[in-house]
Amino acid sequence: MGLTARILIAMLAGIVVGVLFNFLNSSQLLGSGITGVINSYLTGGLFDVIGRIFIASLKLMVVPLVLVSLVCGACALSEGHRMGPLAGKTLLLYMLTTAVAITLALCMALIAQPGVGVDVAPPGGAFQPKESPPLSDVLVNIFPTNPVAAMAQGNMLQIIVFALLMGYAISRCGEPGQRVASFFNDLNEVILRMVGVLMVFAPYGVFALLAKTFAELGVEFIWELGKYFLVVLITLLLHAFGVYSLLLKCLSGLNPVQLFKKMRPAQVFAFSTASSAATIPVTLSTVEKRLGVDNKVAAFTVPLGATINMDGTAIMQGVATAFMAQMYGIEIGLAGYLTVILTATLASIGTAGVPGVGLVMLAMVLQQVGLPLEGIALVMGVDRLLDMVRTAVNITGDAVVSVIVAKSEGALSVETFNNRNYDSVANAATP
Repeated sequence: MGLTARILIAMLAGIVVGVLFNFLNSSQLLGSGITGVINSYLTGGLFDVIGRIFIASLKLMVVPLVLVSLVCGACALSEGHRMGPLAGKTLLLYMLTTAVAITLALCMALIAQPGVGVDVAPPGGAFQPKESPPLSDVLVNIFPTNPVAAMAQGNMLQIIVFALLMGYAISRCGEPGQRVASFFNDLNEVILRMVGVLMVFAPYGVFALLAKTFAELGVEFIWELGKYFLVVLITLLLHAFGVYSLLLKCLSGLNPVQLFKKMRPAQVFAFSTASSAATIPVTLSTVEKRLGVDNKVAAFTVPLGATINMDGTAIMQGVATAFMAQMYGIEIGLAGYLTVILTATLASIGTAGVPGVGLVMLAMVLQQVGLPLEGIALVMGVDRLLDMVRTAVNITGDAVVSVIVAKSEGALSVETFNNRNYDSVANAATP
């Protein structure tokens, strides 16, 4: 059985087991003793431990993979003097997709009116967002003062800058640079093999993560804000399968169905982890090995996308803004919605390194249009599952942009992209 099929089976099994455990816990059908054992030794014990080990293993690979891959890519790009155009195309496409995402979200929310008639008090009182840093500090903090500290803290923007500078310097050092480049290329192969080893255990990690999540949440939490939940979910799916398909077909001429089929393992990883950064090893491996994007392009576009490409988050912000305006009966007008589009698009880059970036961005957007922040506490009730879906959308956007940019740079293997043996590379990568 292929890796994709095993991961999908594990995902479905995890959801079923989680919902079943949640039902047994709420109904006390088996008595408090057995239910307590399930909660203590399975949900909060075995599933929690396996899931946390799996996430830790993914995070273990992020910094070395991003650093080494990006050094190799920057070295190759610098030799051909293509780093500037590639970076420009990548940033432009990421900002374009984010602007389209939030525009689509606002349109869907204005049509569906999810906030009309909602009268639910936000739990826990007012939400207190973290203060967003000034733009000047954000720009200065992109450049590392200590690259080792940046790697220890997992500061992706600083790691990207350091790797780009190192790759550029290696390409300009003649014979010593060639020896260092050869070392990094060999190290990159070793790290990719480590990712392949990790993927062998992926189905077990995915099962444990989803079983624990649904055992704790169940499905009842969706009903209270069902209309809001559905509008966000439908918009996410429409953006993923509609906007991305149209963009890929128009700008590269490639078949979007091929991309979606080959991205399924990475999408499942993203769904189960709810973290674009933790999914970088799988996304990068999938984009290179399954979609045929050259490492010199993928090593730049994928880590950057995981940091600043927040289409899924932008969709949540658009729907949440309209939802709260409708719920509180506040008319923000056309100018207000245009402000939301502009603020969210720019904030996706400006708050890239901030913890809890989605809620920080939403607080910034609400403040810009004069909406009360208390509503954030309400939508947080259903945000966990939506966060899983929008992370899968985000990494799909990273892959689409990577393929488009690689095609325009002549760095895409069309033969690999069109290869219908989806699991051949993934299975070959495992020992």
